[in-house]
Amino acid sequence: MIQAERILYEDNHILIYNKMPGELVQPDKENLSSLEDELKLFIKKRDQKKGNVFLGVLHRIDRPVSGVVVFAKTSKALARLNSLQQERNIKKIYWAITANIPPQPSGRLEHTILRNEKKNKSYVVATNTKNSKLAILNYSIIAHSDRYHLWEIILHTGRHHQIRCQLAHIGCPIKGDVKYGFRRANRDLSISLHARHIEFVHPIHHITISVTAPVPNDNLWKLFEKKILPNF
Repeated sequence: MIQAERILYEDNHILIYNKMPGELVQPDKENLSSLEDELKLFIKKRDQKKGNVFLGVLHRIDRPVSGVVVFAKTSKALARLNSLQQERNIKKIYWAITANIPPQPSGRLEHTILRNEKKNKSYVVATNTKNSKLAILNYSIIAHSDRYHLWEIILHTGRHHQIRCQLAHIGCPIKGDVKYGFRRANRDLSISLHARHIEFVHPIHHITISVTAPVPNDNLWKLFEKKILPNF
């Protein structure tokens, strides 16, 4: 069910939505309901459109992940946004919660990773491995609770399960991410990874779009958000 309050930004060309854990961005092999389909229906009804609604997905985030998802409402906007993304001119910031922390409170991770489609999982591999891809991110540990730590991650490449794979590889699997080695699942089957912020130059109007997604309604997420933004 689409909630209007979760639309973080919208104009004639772009719609940015705050995805909750468990929601699919696009239909999968099981043809389950997706944000793409539901948003089309929402726009059609809200705007009383008679024909089909165009909605292009710029990027996907995994089903158990929450946060910013960008959709293009015109083919022109989608083509230009895809170009911005390919040229790495879209800034993406994620928040992640882990039980472990790396030796350094901030740094850069560069790994070569390979996707195993049958297992739907990515692995860090040797640099000359066939079909592997370079994965790069920068991180900072920005807050702590009694048992957990909040990471802020700037993503430079968009590989399959990149953040999940890279953090697990250095001994810091994301809370709830049993696929990548965390000890137990979260109760709602989410993983504690949130697409927090996105920033780019509007492909049509050429103004800077800067959008931040509130965290899920979860006590630990809310605790960390309050630590970073006391008056949020």
